[in-house]
Amino acid sequence: MKRTLGVCYYPEHWPQDQWADDAARMATTGLTWVRIGEFAWTRMEAVPGTLTWDWLDRAIDVLGNAGLRVVLGTPTATPPRWMLDKYPDMLPVDAQGRPRKFGSRRHYDFSHPGYRDECRRIAGLMGERYGTNPHVAAWQIDNEYDCHDTTLSYSAAARRGFQDWLAQKYQSPYALNRAWGNVFWSMDYDSFDQIDLPNLTVTEPNHPHQLAFRRYSSDQVVAFNKVQADELRRHTQAPLIHNYMGRITTFDHWKVGADLDIASWDSYPIGFLSDRIEGTPKEKLKFLRQGHADNQAFHHDLYRAVGRGRMWVMEQQPGPVNWAPYNPAPLPGMARLWAWEAFAHGAETVCYFRWRQTPFAQEQMHAGLLRPDSAAAPALAEAAQVAAEIDQMPDVGTAPAQAALIFDYESAWAWDVQPQGADFDMFRLAFAAYRALRRAGLNIDILPPDTADLAGYKLVLAPGIMALSDPLRAALARFDGIALIGPRTDTKTIELAIPVPLGPDLPDTDITVALTESMPPDAKIKLQGGGAFRHWFEHLEGTAPVHMTTTSGQPAIMGGDSLRYLAGWPDDATFDMIIGGLCDSLDVPTYRLPDGLRIRETPTHRFVFNYAPKAQKWNGTKIPAAGVHWEPL
Repeated sequence: MKRTLGVCYYPEHWPQDQWADDAARMATTGLTWVRIGEFAWTRMEAVPGTLTWDWLDRAIDVLGNAGLRVVLGTPTATPPRWMLDKYPDMLPVDAQGRPRKFGSRRHYDFSHPGYRDECRRIAGLMGERYGTNPHVAAWQIDNEYDCHDTTLSYSAAARRGFQDWLAQKYQSPYALNRAWGNVFWSMDYDSFDQIDLPNLTVTEPNHPHQLAFRRYSSDQVVAFNKVQADELRRHTQAPLIHNYMGRITTFDHWKVGADLDIASWDSYPIGFLSDRIEGTPKEKLKFLRQGHADNQAFHHDLYRAVGRGRMWVMEQQPGPVNWAPYNPAPLPGMARLWAWEAFAHGAETVCYFRWRQTPFAQEQMHAGLLRPDSAAAPALAEAAQVAAEIDQMPDVGTAPAQAALIFDYESAWAWDVQPQGADFDMFRLAFAAYRALRRAGLNIDILPPDTADLAGYKLVLAPGIMALSDPLRAALARFDGIALIGPRTDTKTIELAIPVPLGPDLPDTDITVALTESMPPDAKIKLQGGGAFRHWFEHLEGTAPVHMTTTSGQPAIMGGDSLRYLAGWPDDATFDMIIGGLCDSLDVPTYRLPDGLRIRETPTHRFVFNYAPKAQKWNGTKIPAAGVHWEPL
């Protein structure tokens, strides 16, 4: 499958006599895909039941006749104002009980059955009209689930749905009381309709109550997506896509992805560095105009797995965004680097956001490939360069990974509701492990928590997994590489209780977490031979061999030849030391990559990316700042 480029376009924002020139210019740039429609419900249906398709018909024809393939979005992230008149209770409600208002986007509650039916209806109408249109080559369902913190809603609709969900799951209040430990503080329920949502309690709600609500809320996202997917599949053979976001863990992407054909995500490296990625002021200043050197790669690998091998970038940052605390311009060359990095990680398509910067409304300060006056913005030339380079390169492909990382959304919810340490975060822990693997120059696959086969990998990491699934536990028992489990893995039940006997329950491995402590950022547990744990440390007992200790003699890594448990959260240098030692014992080659230099191998090439603000050398080749180098394997 050939690598391709695209762009996000909003024909409803521009005069119709401008569309043909825009389409021709897109094609001349080397773009082959154009996404439209995802925010245009009012233009499709300004009055309930009165559909206006002529403008969209013409837009699709104009774009298609220019040789562009259309990704058509369902517009359900932007319900028209009349929808609120029809369903006044459809608005999401925040944890403080305040309804969120009309006047922006994503103003709907996933639990609301009436709105879900409206989404099924509009998806079906669009599918009927455009499902066999030769220019519509893919579909995007909705837009950026959970953007603006919209997965969790504390509405009346959510309360009713949650009570029904609990009744189906537990069958009786007695069973629920036992599962949740409601004997504590006399929290027992006599009927499911007594159970409220876990907010506005005097002190923290019971942890399994919160976790159940997280599971319920995720299931609503899955169901919301599925009703549109099912409706569209009645009318089209084109692939179905959703555009996920960066560092969003509030719903189970694995389950949403099961109903789709391709996983895409919206990549905003500089915006994410500013407000979603931890780092010192010095680190953030160094990568101010490039983004974090590992954040994009993590999400490429994650969403390639969510898409079962098929991944796009649906929105790629081309210039300053409008929504981060600070919005600097990318270093020249970064719009090219980000695209090539996505391709090296298996992306089929990279679409820049957006074609032309809009001169009005909330995103008017968000750059595009064109300025508001239609003059070229800096990223246009870089997109054209990538398009020309694509023609000289082989098709999409990813090389086998030496290492795998298990990533679990339910565990993220568990540690959100029971962090036990103010800075404990599942994504942050998993990302720390991923970054250590990437600094070693390894190809990495990210795997779901129910993975049943680890064959083909040399090294597997499973940090922060609340409870190991039966398939994964069995796979670990068969694994003949090295699996490093922990910290905080398999130490809880699925109801977030402490199991007895104490965990982890590892196959043929006698290890017990006897005591757990979290630590403030300036504290550390020193390790024998150098290095330290920060944030989190577990006191281990058992008869399994000890591979590493603290300076006080406590086990830091225990286990057998293949299955080992990591007792703490290593700092970066310690993680590098641990990964390097494990790879040495497995005869897996590693690299000592300079800060900001990263590599990724495909079946035919090794790509080298320089995220640093100055030139760096790779095997004698000088790679400029924001530079990309590739060499045949």
